[in-house]
Amino acid sequence: MSAPPLNPALFHLDREHLWVMHCSEGPVPRAAVRAVRSFLQKELRPWEVRWVEDFQGIPEAVRAEAAALLGGRAEDISLTPSTSTGLVAVAQGFRWQAGDEVVAPLGEFPSNAWPWLALRTRGVAFREVPLWEGHLAGAGAWDSRPPTAQADPEGRLVAALGPRARILALSWVRFQDGLKLDLQRLGRACRERGVHLVVDGIQAAGTVPADLEGLAAFATSGHKGLLAPQGLGFLWTEEGFRQSLTPSGTWLSVEEATDFSRPSTDFDRAWLPDGRALEPGGPNLLQASALLESLRLINRARVPAIAAHAAGLQARLLEALAGSSWAAEAARLRGLLEAGRLGSILAFHHGGAGAGWMNALLKSGYQRGILASVREGYLRVAFHGFHTEADADRVGEWLSGTAS
Repeated sequence: MSAPPLNPALFHLDREHLWVMHCSEGPVPRAAVRAVRSFLQKELRPWEVRWVEDFQGIPEAVRAEAAALLGGRAEDISLTPSTSTGLVAVAQGFRWQAGDEVVAPLGEFPSNAWPWLALRTRGVAFREVPLWEGHLAGAGAWDSRPPTAQADPEGRLVAALGPRARILALSWVRFQDGLKLDLQRLGRACRERGVHLVVDGIQAAGTVPADLEGLAAFATSGHKGLLAPQGLGFLWTEEGFRQSLTPSGTWLSVEEATDFSRPSTDFDRAWLPDGRALEPGGPNLLQASALLESLRLINRARVPAIAAHAAGLQARLLEALAGSSWAAEAARLRGLLEAGRLGSILAFHHGGAGAGWMNALLKSGYQRGILASVREGYLRVAFHGFHTEADADRVGEWLSGTAS
């Protein structure tokens, strides 16, 4: 393989700690840390914080980089504190009627469940759909069978879109089992049925090339694959869909909000037509300074290059496990990888060994400086553009039991 598309020297990485869990939180590049320090220095002397260049310019630059990442337009981007707040803006802004239904895959991360569950008091149902035979979640999550390349999760979701369905809400890449859904197939099916496709993209943003065709909304936070601190992300909305939503109602969501030559108490104003209409208020300039540098870094490296690199490391690790006790699980994951069903997460199913065994395995990795994560019956190993072949080999030695 060639050199990593993201130079590891751009991060504060060391031999003692192999971080393979950006699916929980990504490492922040040094440039983002420098940007935060620089902005905090300005805050010591607030007269140095510039209105146009900083208050307006930093958010504008973040929107532009976010749009470049997704292949969309900057005017369709809303800055939001988290994935949850982006989805809440959609859930609360949509014009519901009693009896409407939100359809979602079984076992969504809570960020893509509670915004819809909160609509129950308005008569909106939240309907979960198992994606394959033996798929379980909730209290039964550890008893679930893992997905295989033969499963047809999109077919199950499309079949569940009945006459009351208004929104299909799903994670592009699932947080626990790592399965990547076919957004274009689902988008076509939604358009044919008058349903809006709303995507939680946090486990894919920055590591999977995006295609917004057929989507109504895409929400993500910045602290996983986008390699920024927690506290800021963005929401993309298709223009027509956004115009149908109720604006957030913040002071910056209206025309000429920052033109102080016009009295601020003049409320005879139109809502903004762009993504700013859905933003929750004043911009978090400190977080935006960091997210801007992280997005610039990823856009320079290019997401397709990052995705190809991560897939190569995944294939290398699975090949290393072919003759180990993980052979059957490696074969299952290799089938998913070859079918284009994985993002950056390799999720190894416990296979009936149970939570105690899995947590002991995780602890043994920590003792070797390999920092992975366990969620709902899966050991998650996530590669990004800064990982190397040596990193994949080190994980393989740990899991195969050959590490010294």
